[in-house]
Amino acid sequence: MTVLYVDADACPVKAEAERVASRHKIAMKLVSNGGLRPSPNPLVENIIVPEGPDVADMWIADRAVKGDVVITTDIPLAAKVVASGARVLKPNGEALTEANVGNALATRDLMTDLRAADPFRQGGGKPFSKTDRSRFLDALERTMRAALKD
Repeated sequence: MTVLYVDADACPVKAEAERVASRHKIAMKLVSNGGLRPSPNPLVENIIVPEGPDVADMWIADRAVKGDVVITTDIPLAAKVVASGARVLKPNGEALTEANVGNALATRDLMTDLRAADPFRQGGGKPFSKTDRSRFLDALERTMRAALKD
């Protein structure tokens, strides 16, 4: 049975994910350290994990299996769940797969090293746009259909 896991602490597409999960009647688990308003939707469960680095990530990684879908921007989490057979989407609609998660992890590590070496090299990246939201909805719909076939 497919489950949609959302690494929810800083996820900008929770409402969109809930809409798609509801359409497909899929259980959705919003995993966070707290502070999220509970959804009245019976398919949505708020999972509150203890404070600490990567606790929410570990919770998701321990449970996601083949046929599940995970929404996260956390590349190490994505690598773990891709290895377990789950499908991963970033909030901008980009899929992380066996074919590209290694490169994404290497790039993340390189950027971490560059930022550590140059304290002035701090960047936020580009803002989340309507186009990103639309791309995410389309990608989640396709990913959910594929996951349901697994």
